[in-house]
Amino acid sequence: MGPSYLAPEHLISTFGLLGILAVVFAESGLLIGFFLPGDSLLFTAGLLVAGGHYLQQPLWLVCLLVSVAATAGDQVGYLVGRTVGPTLFRRADSRLFRQDNLTRARVFFDSYGARSVVLARFVPVVRTFTPVVAGASTMQYRSFAVFNVIGGVLWGSGLTVLGYFLGQIAFVKDHIELMLLGVVAISVIPIGIHGLRARHARRGSPAAAMRGDQEPPESPQADSAPL
Repeated sequence: MGPSYLAPEHLISTFGLLGILAVVFAESGLLIGFFLPGDSLLFTAGLLVAGGHYLQQPLWLVCLLVSVAATAGDQVGYLVGRTVGPTLFRRADSRLFRQDNLTRARVFFDSYGARSVVLARFVPVVRTFTPVVAGASTMQYRSFAVFNVIGGVLWGSGLTVLGYFLGQIAFVKDHIELMLLGVVAISVIPIGIHGLRARHARRGSPAAAMRGDQEPPESPQADSAPL
């Protein structure tokens, strides 16, 4: 599902706990980190802590440090948004930056407000860009800080603990690849739900209804109009 060097077990076996923290921080706060395997990495970390492979640190310490790294990453993203937010929205696409990702996070933020700082943690790609959008939208820092800590702990510790307890089940230990595929599939569900809601909202908007009233169904222009 991606380059072998980004496989969670390879990252952990090569870089250990420091590698996990670096990935979590980069995916949370650095715009170039949107492609990193945050969800599956944390789940795998819990599995390996349970099995005693590669990670010898206690579960509580791993959860604490991961939560701190996630919170610090979002903090950096917020500061980036406050500092250069307007410039980012005018930046041209490049190999590591696409306006589509930033726009998706902005729609998510507009839909859920301050809660998006927590909810976005569980949505790949969106979680990387949401703190930037929050900063660019001049969200009150105190509110952001509270939701940032809550989201960082729920996501960072939650997935790690889930992997830890499931890692003690024989079937899970024997089918780690299958479990990781399941984690990835589940993490994609929020993106699909949000996309369907956004599409439904566009169809039901007053502007869309007005276009439908003004343009007869048989009009070629109406058929080719974007939703």
